[in-house]
Amino acid sequence: MNSVYAVIMAGGRGERFWPLSTSRRPKQLHDLVGDKTLIEQAVERLEGLIPIERIFIITTADIVEATLAAVPQLKPENVIGEPCGRDTAAAIACAAAVVKSRDDKAVFAILTADQVMGDMDRFQATLRTGLQLASERDILVTIGIQPTFPATGFGYIESGNIYVEKDTVTFRLAKRFIEKPDIEQATAYLETGQFFWNSGMFIWSVASLEKAFKKHAPDTHYLMEALRRYAEQNEIQKGMELLYPDIEKISIDYALMEKADNIVMACGSFTWDDVGCWSALENHFKPDASGNTIIGDATTLDSESNIIYSKDRLTALIGVQDLIIVQADGVTLVCAKEEAQRIKSLVKKLSEEDPESPFI
Repeated sequence: MNSVYAVIMAGGRGERFWPLSTSRRPKQLHDLVGDKTLIEQAVERLEGLIPIERIFIITTADIVEATLAAVPQLKPENVIGEPCGRDTAAAIACAAAVVKSRDDKAVFAILTADQVMGDMDRFQATLRTGLQLASERDILVTIGIQPTFPATGFGYIESGNIYVEKDTVTFRLAKRFIEKPDIEQATAYLETGQFFWNSGMFIWSVASLEKAFKKHAPDTHYLMEALRRYAEQNEIQKGMELLYPDIEKISIDYALMEKADNIVMACGSFTWDDVGCWSALENHFKPDASGNTIIGDATTLDSESNIIYSKDRLTALIGVQDLIIVQADGVTLVCAKEEAQRIKSLVKKLSEEDPESPFI
Protein backbone atom coordinates (compact mmCIF):
# COMPACT_ATOMS: atom_id res chain seq x y z
CA MET A 1 0.00 0.00 0.00
CA ASN A 2 1.13 3.56 -0.70
CA SER A 3 2.14 5.89 2.13
CA VAL A 4 -0.81 6.69 4.40
CA TYR A 5 -1.65 10.00 6.04
CA ALA A 6 -4.43 11.36 8.22
CA VAL A 7 -5.82 14.87 8.40
CA ILE A 8 -7.95 15.80 11.40
CA MET A 9 -10.43 18.60 10.84
CA ALA A 10 -10.59 20.79 13.96
CA GLY A 11 -11.85 24.15 12.77
CA GLY A 12 -15.31 24.28 14.28
CA ARG A 13 -16.27 26.58 17.15
CA GLY A 14 -18.63 24.12 18.81
CA GLU A 15 -21.17 26.88 19.44
CA ARG A 16 -23.81 24.46 20.74
CA PHE A 17 -21.50 23.81 23.69
CA TRP A 18 -21.40 27.47 24.69
CA PRO A 19 -20.52 28.90 27.17
CA LEU A 20 -17.80 26.26 27.71
CA SER A 21 -16.86 26.25 24.03
CA THR A 22 -15.87 29.64 22.63
CA SER A 23 -13.97 30.92 19.62
CA ARG A 24 -10.86 31.19 21.80
CA ARG A 25 -11.18 27.69 23.19
CA PRO A 26 -13.65 25.57 21.18
CA LYS A 27 -14.98 22.20 22.24
CA GLN A 28 -12.18 20.10 20.74
CA LEU A 29 -9.84 21.65 23.32
CA HIS A 30 -12.01 20.50 26.23
CA ASP A 31 -12.28 17.15 27.98
CA LEU A 32 -16.03 16.89 27.48
CA VAL A 33 -16.00 13.09 27.51
CA GLY A 34 -13.15 11.28 29.22
CA ASP A 35 -10.07 12.74 30.87
CA LYS A 36 -8.44 13.99 27.66
CA THR A 37 -9.44 16.68 25.21
CA LEU A 38 -11.32 15.64 22.08
CA ILE A 39 -8.35 16.59 19.90
CA GLU A 40 -6.01 14.45 22.01
CA GLN A 41 -8.38 11.52 21.64
CA ALA A 42 -8.57 12.04 17.86
CA VAL A 43 -4.77 11.80 17.55
CA GLU A 44 -4.45 8.85 19.94
CA ARG A 45 -7.00 6.83 17.94
CA LEU A 46 -4.43 6.65 15.14
CA GLU A 47 -1.62 5.25 17.28
CA GLY A 48 -0.05 2.19 15.67
CA LEU A 49 -1.85 2.84 12.38
CA ILE A 50 -0.45 6.11 11.02
CA PRO A 51 2.97 7.54 12.01
CA ILE A 52 2.73 10.74 14.02
CA GLU A 53 4.76 12.66 11.42
CA ARG A 54 2.03 11.90 8.86
CA ILE A 55 -0.83 13.24 10.97
CA PHE A 56 -1.98 16.79 10.26
CA ILE A 57 -4.54 19.00 11.96
CA ILE A 58 -6.39 21.76 10.14
CA THR A 59 -7.85 24.28 12.55
CA THR A 60 -8.33 28.04 12.76
CA ALA A 61 -5.37 30.38 12.88
CA ASP A 62 -6.39 31.80 16.25
CA ILE A 63 -6.04 28.49 18.08
CA VAL A 64 -2.97 26.93 16.45
CA GLU A 65 -0.89 27.49 19.59
CA ALA A 66 -3.58 26.09 21.87
CA THR A 67 -3.92 23.05 19.61
CA LEU A 68 -0.17 22.44 19.68
CA ALA A 69 -0.25 22.69 23.46
CA ALA A 70 -2.95 20.00 23.54
CA VAL A 71 -1.04 17.65 21.22
CA PRO A 72 2.65 18.53 21.67
CA GLN A 73 3.73 15.32 19.95
CA LEU A 74 2.88 16.93 16.60
CA LYS A 75 5.41 19.12 14.86
CA PRO A 76 4.35 22.78 14.48
CA GLU A 77 4.30 22.47 10.69
CA ASN A 78 1.70 19.71 11.00
CA VAL A 79 -0.88 22.03 12.59
CA ILE A 80 -2.29 24.35 9.96
CA GLY A 81 -4.46 27.36 10.75
CA GLU A 82 -7.07 28.63 8.32
CA PRO A 83 -7.30 32.45 8.30
CA CYS A 84 -11.10 32.29 7.95
CA GLY A 85 -13.73 29.60 7.78
CA ARG A 86 -14.65 28.44 4.28
CA ASP A 87 -16.33 25.12 5.19
CA THR A 88 -15.09 21.61 4.52
CA ALA A 89 -14.42 21.72 0.77
CA ALA A 90 -11.71 24.35 1.22
CA ALA A 91 -10.27 22.60 4.27
CA ILE A 92 -10.07 19.30 2.38
CA ALA A 93 -8.47 21.05 -0.59
CA CYS A 94 -5.87 22.38 1.82
CA ALA A 95 -5.39 18.90 3.29
CA ALA A 96 -4.93 17.40 -0.17
CA ALA A 97 -2.44 20.12 -1.09
CA VAL A 98 -0.30 19.42 1.97
CA VAL A 99 -0.38 15.64 1.52
CA LYS A 100 0.38 15.90 -2.21
CA SER A 101 3.33 18.17 -1.47
CA ARG A 102 4.75 15.33 0.64
CA ASP A 103 3.79 12.39 -1.60
CA ASP A 104 1.64 12.62 -4.72
CA LYS A 105 0.98 8.86 -4.58
CA ALA A 106 -0.29 8.94 -1.01
CA VAL A 107 -3.64 7.82 0.35
CA PHE A 108 -5.15 9.71 3.26
CA ALA A 109 -8.08 9.84 5.64
CA ILE A 110 -10.11 12.89 6.58
CA LEU A 111 -11.17 12.62 10.23
CA THR A 112 -12.75 14.98 12.73
CA ALA A 113 -11.81 16.24 16.18
CA ASP A 114 -15.28 16.53 17.65
CA GLN A 115 -16.43 12.91 17.66
CA VAL A 116 -16.27 10.26 20.36
CA MET A 117 -15.66 6.64 19.42
CA GLY A 118 -15.41 3.28 21.09
CA ASP A 119 -14.24 -0.15 19.89
CA MET A 120 -10.86 1.13 18.76
CA ASP A 121 -9.89 -2.18 17.18
CA ARG A 122 -12.98 -2.00 14.94
CA PHE A 123 -12.35 1.67 14.12
CA GLN A 124 -8.74 1.00 13.15
CA ALA A 125 -9.73 -2.06 11.13
CA THR A 126 -12.26 0.03 9.20
CA LEU A 127 -9.71 2.75 8.57
CA ARG A 128 -6.93 0.33 7.65
CA THR A 129 -9.09 -1.59 5.19
CA GLY A 130 -10.49 1.61 3.70
CA LEU A 131 -7.00 2.99 3.16
CA GLN A 132 -5.93 -0.21 1.44
CA LEU A 133 -8.98 -0.26 -0.82
CA ALA A 134 -8.58 3.43 -1.73
CA SER A 135 -4.93 2.87 -2.60
CA GLU A 136 -5.89 0.11 -5.07
CA ARG A 137 -8.98 1.56 -6.76
CA ASP A 138 -10.30 4.82 -8.17
CA ILE A 139 -12.94 5.33 -5.48
CA LEU A 140 -13.93 7.86 -2.85
CA VAL A 141 -14.57 6.12 0.46
CA THR A 142 -16.84 7.52 3.14
CA ILE A 143 -17.68 5.95 6.49
CA GLY A 144 -21.31 5.46 7.42
CA ILE A 145 -22.45 4.54 10.91
CA GLN A 146 -25.26 2.03 11.46
CA PRO A 147 -27.98 4.08 13.20
CA THR A 148 -29.27 2.94 16.56
CA PHE A 149 -32.13 5.44 16.86
CA PRO A 150 -33.95 7.88 14.52
CA ALA A 151 -31.54 10.79 14.92
CA THR A 152 -32.56 14.15 13.49
CA GLY A 153 -29.24 15.84 14.22
CA PHE A 154 -27.16 13.84 11.73
CA GLY A 155 -27.06 13.67 7.95
CA TYR A 156 -27.63 10.28 6.34
CA ILE A 157 -26.19 8.18 3.53
CA GLU A 158 -28.46 5.86 1.57
CA SER A 159 -26.53 2.69 0.76
CA GLY A 160 -26.90 0.37 -2.20
CA ASN A 161 -25.55 -3.08 -2.98
CA ILE A 162 -22.51 -4.56 -1.32
CA TYR A 163 -19.35 -3.43 -3.12
CA VAL A 164 -16.91 -5.75 -1.38
CA GLU A 165 -16.38 -7.45 1.96
CA LYS A 166 -12.78 -7.23 3.04
CA ASP A 167 -11.10 -8.16 6.35
CA THR A 168 -14.42 -8.22 8.25
CA VAL A 169 -15.42 -4.77 6.92
CA THR A 170 -18.39 -4.42 4.58
CA PHE A 171 -18.29 -1.78 1.87
CA ARG A 172 -21.47 -0.73 0.06
CA LEU A 173 -22.14 1.53 -2.89
CA ALA A 174 -23.32 4.95 -1.72
CA LYS A 175 -26.47 6.06 -3.51
CA ARG A 176 -27.05 9.53 -2.08
CA PHE A 177 -26.31 11.92 0.77
CA ILE A 178 -29.25 13.32 2.70
CA GLU A 179 -29.50 16.39 4.91
CA LYS A 180 -30.73 16.15 8.51
CA PRO A 181 -34.26 14.70 8.37
CA ASP A 182 -37.30 15.28 10.53
CA ILE A 183 -38.34 12.59 13.02
CA GLU A 184 -40.77 10.90 10.62
CA GLN A 185 -38.15 10.58 7.89
CA ALA A 186 -35.48 9.45 10.34
CA THR A 187 -37.79 6.74 11.68
CA ALA A 188 -38.52 5.52 8.16
CA TYR A 189 -34.78 5.46 7.36
CA LEU A 190 -34.07 3.38 10.43
CA GLU A 191 -36.68 0.79 9.50
CA THR A 192 -35.21 0.13 6.05
CA GLY A 193 -31.73 -0.78 7.27
CA GLN A 194 -30.29 0.91 4.17
CA PHE A 195 -29.57 4.32 5.67
CA PHE A 196 -26.46 5.16 7.67
CA TRP A 197 -25.41 8.20 9.64
CA ASN A 198 -22.99 10.41 7.72
CA SER A 199 -19.88 10.51 9.94
CA GLY A 200 -18.05 13.14 7.88
CA MET A 201 -15.02 10.83 7.61
CA PHE A 202 -13.48 10.08 4.20
CA ILE A 203 -10.65 8.04 2.71
CA TRP A 204 -9.13 8.50 -0.74
CA SER A 205 -5.92 8.64 -2.70
CA VAL A 206 -4.49 11.96 -3.78
CA ALA A 207 -4.97 10.90 -7.41
CA SER A 208 -8.64 9.91 -7.03
CA LEU A 209 -9.56 13.04 -5.10
CA GLU A 210 -7.79 15.27 -7.59
CA LYS A 211 -9.54 13.55 -10.48
CA ALA A 212 -12.92 14.01 -8.78
CA PHE A 213 -12.21 17.68 -8.05
CA LYS A 214 -11.28 18.30 -11.69
CA LYS A 215 -14.55 16.75 -12.87
CA HIS A 216 -17.06 17.98 -10.31
CA ALA A 217 -15.51 20.92 -8.43
CA PRO A 218 -13.00 22.74 -10.64
CA ASP A 219 -12.77 25.75 -8.35
CA THR A 220 -11.83 23.50 -5.45
CA HIS A 221 -9.26 21.77 -7.64
CA TYR A 222 -7.76 25.15 -8.52
CA LEU A 223 -7.49 25.96 -4.82
CA MET A 224 -5.87 22.61 -4.10
CA GLU A 225 -3.24 23.06 -6.78
CA ALA A 226 -2.52 26.66 -5.85
CA LEU A 227 -2.06 25.71 -2.19
CA ARG A 228 0.07 22.71 -3.17
CA ARG A 229 2.59 25.06 -4.78
CA TYR A 230 2.77 27.08 -1.57
CA ALA A 231 3.05 23.91 0.53
CA GLU A 232 6.03 22.75 -1.51
CA GLN A 233 7.76 26.00 -0.50
CA ASN A 234 6.73 25.55 3.16
CA GLU A 235 4.48 28.60 2.79
CA ILE A 236 1.02 27.07 3.13
CA GLN A 237 -0.07 29.75 5.63
CA LYS A 238 0.87 32.50 3.20
CA GLY A 239 -1.06 30.76 0.45
CA MET A 240 -4.20 30.49 2.55
CA GLU A 241 -4.03 34.12 3.62
CA LEU A 242 -3.89 35.17 -0.04
CA LEU A 243 -6.47 32.75 -1.45
CA TYR A 244 -9.05 32.08 1.26
CA PRO A 245 -10.80 35.47 1.37
CA ASP A 246 -12.05 35.10 -2.21
CA ILE A 247 -13.14 31.47 -2.31
CA GLU A 248 -16.66 30.10 -2.00
CA LYS A 249 -17.87 28.77 1.33
CA ILE A 250 -19.18 25.28 0.55
CA SER A 251 -19.19 21.85 2.15
CA ILE A 252 -17.49 18.82 0.64
CA ASP A 253 -20.88 17.10 0.42
CA TYR A 254 -22.32 19.84 -1.82
CA ALA A 255 -19.11 20.44 -3.77
CA LEU A 256 -18.24 16.83 -4.50
CA MET A 257 -19.92 13.94 -2.71
CA GLU A 258 -23.43 14.61 -4.03
CA LYS A 259 -22.07 14.66 -7.59
CA ALA A 260 -19.51 11.85 -7.77
CA ASP A 261 -20.53 8.38 -8.97
CA ASN A 262 -17.62 6.37 -7.54
CA ILE A 263 -18.42 6.65 -3.83
CA VAL A 264 -18.12 3.58 -1.64
CA MET A 265 -19.33 3.53 1.95
CA ALA A 266 -17.55 1.57 4.66
CA CYS A 267 -20.08 0.26 7.19
CA GLY A 268 -18.76 1.49 10.51
CA SER A 269 -19.59 -1.00 13.26
CA PHE A 270 -17.75 0.81 16.04
CA THR A 271 -19.39 2.99 18.69
CA TRP A 272 -19.70 6.56 17.43
CA ASP A 273 -21.20 9.83 18.59
CA ASP A 274 -20.97 13.25 16.99
CA VAL A 275 -21.28 14.96 20.41
CA GLY A 276 -23.07 17.86 18.75
CA CYS A 277 -24.63 19.62 21.73
CA TRP A 278 -25.04 19.45 25.50
CA SER A 279 -27.81 16.84 25.22
CA ALA A 280 -25.28 14.35 23.83
CA LEU A 281 -23.58 14.10 27.24
CA GLU A 282 -26.47 11.93 28.44
CA ASN A 283 -25.03 9.18 26.23
CA HIS A 284 -21.68 9.22 28.02
CA PHE A 285 -22.34 9.75 31.73
CA LYS A 286 -24.33 7.60 34.13
CA PRO A 287 -27.30 9.56 35.52
CA ASP A 288 -28.16 9.78 39.20
CA ALA A 289 -31.25 8.16 40.69
CA SER A 290 -33.42 11.03 39.42
CA GLY A 291 -32.06 10.90 35.89
CA ASN A 292 -29.83 13.96 36.25
CA THR A 293 -26.56 13.96 34.30
CA ILE A 294 -24.04 15.77 36.47
CA ILE A 295 -20.53 16.78 35.42
CA GLY A 296 -18.80 18.65 38.21
CA ASP A 297 -20.35 19.80 41.47
CA ALA A 298 -24.12 19.95 41.81
CA THR A 299 -26.82 19.27 44.40
CA THR A 300 -30.42 18.61 43.44
CA LEU A 301 -33.71 18.50 45.32
CA ASP A 302 -36.88 17.21 43.63
CA SER A 303 -35.26 17.75 40.25
CA GLU A 304 -35.27 15.24 37.40
CA SER A 305 -33.72 14.63 33.98
CA ASN A 306 -31.46 17.68 33.97
CA ILE A 307 -27.98 18.07 32.49
CA ILE A 308 -25.68 20.03 34.80
CA TYR A 309 -22.13 21.05 33.92
CA SER A 310 -20.49 22.93 36.79
CA LYS A 311 -16.83 22.11 37.33
CA ASP A 312 -15.74 25.35 38.98
CA ARG A 313 -18.51 25.94 41.52
CA LEU A 314 -21.48 24.36 43.22
CA THR A 315 -24.77 24.55 41.35
CA ALA A 316 -28.00 23.75 43.19
CA LEU A 317 -31.35 22.81 41.66
CA ILE A 318 -34.78 22.67 43.30
CA GLY A 319 -37.94 21.40 41.65
CA VAL A 320 -36.91 21.66 37.99
CA GLN A 321 -36.95 19.16 35.15
CA ASP A 322 -35.49 18.73 31.68
CA LEU A 323 -33.07 21.66 31.81
CA ILE A 324 -29.50 22.17 30.65
CA ILE A 325 -27.59 24.22 33.22
CA VAL A 326 -23.99 25.17 32.53
CA GLN A 327 -21.53 27.17 34.62
CA ALA A 328 -18.34 28.01 32.71
CA ASP A 329 -15.92 30.92 32.56
CA GLY A 330 -18.14 33.30 34.49
CA VAL A 331 -21.22 32.56 32.39
CA THR A 332 -24.41 30.73 33.38
CA LEU A 333 -26.60 29.09 30.77
CA VAL A 334 -30.10 27.83 31.56
CA CYS A 335 -31.84 26.14 28.66
CA ALA A 336 -34.71 23.72 28.13
CA LYS A 337 -33.28 20.45 26.82
CA GLU A 338 -35.60 20.57 23.82
CA GLU A 339 -34.11 23.95 22.87
CA ALA A 340 -30.47 22.80 22.91
CA GLN A 341 -30.02 23.33 19.16
CA ARG A 342 -30.89 27.03 19.59
CA ILE A 343 -27.79 27.75 21.66
CA LYS A 344 -26.00 28.48 18.39
CA SER A 345 -28.58 31.17 17.63
CA LEU A 346 -28.02 32.68 21.05
CA VAL A 347 -24.28 32.88 20.42
CA LYS A 348 -24.97 34.63 17.12
CA LYS A 349 -27.20 37.13 18.91
CA LEU A 350 -24.50 37.81 21.50
CA SER A 351 -21.93 38.29 18.76
CA GLU A 352 -24.13 40.81 16.96
CA GLU A 353 -24.72 42.72 20.17
CA ASP A 354 -21.04 42.78 21.17
CA PRO A 355 -18.55 41.41 18.62
CA GLU A 356 -15.69 41.92 21.11
CA SER A 357 -17.38 40.11 23.98
CA PRO A 358 -14.88 37.96 25.94
CA PHE A 359 -17.64 35.38 26.46
CA ILE A 360 -17.94 34.30 22.83
